[in-house]
Amino acid sequence: MHVLILFSRLLTTTLIPSLLMIVFLTAHAETAKPVQIQQAWARATAPGQSVGAAYMTLVHHENITLIAADSNAAGSVEIHSMEMKNGVMKMRMLEELPLKAGKAVKLGPGGLHLMLFDLQKPLKVGEKIELTLCFKDKQGEVTHQTVTLPVKEAAQ
Repeated sequence: MHVLILFSRLLTTTLIPSLLMIVFLTAHAETAKPVQIQQAWARATAPGQSVGAAYMTLVHHENITLIAADSNAAGSVEIHSMEMKNGVMKMRMLEELPLKAGKAVKLGPGGLHLMLFDLQKPLKVGEKIELTLCFKDKQGEVTHQTVTLPVKEAAQ
C-alpha cells in the first residue's frame, strides 16, 4: 500500500508535469519555426538615389502574414506590389502580405517587393544590408526575423 502511495505521488509531482512540459515545448517548437527566406537580395542604386528595393522568396509551414519590415540601410521600408493595368504599370503600398501555408511567395522585380526609402547611402554591388521582417501568426503573435541581403545588379 505504501508503494502505491509513493508511486502515485511520483506520478503527480514529477512524471506528469514533466510529460506535460515536454508536450508543451514540442508543440511550441512546431509553431515557432521561422519563415524560410530564400534568394534574398537588394538592388544596387545609383549615386544620390534615395530609394531602393529588396527581393526574396518567403515560405512558411502555416498561414502567417508579413506585417512590417525595417532596415539598417533605410529610414523606412514598405511592402509594395506592382501590376500592369491597361498598359500602365501601377505600384501600390500593401499594409500586409499574407503567406499561405507551404506556398512560396516571390518578391521580385516587376511584382511584389520591399521598397527601401531614405537610404543612408547608395547600395553598392558587393555590400550587404540587413532587413528585419515582422510576421504575425493566426494567434496574433508577432515574430521578427533578420536576414542579411547581398547587394546585386538589377538583372537578377
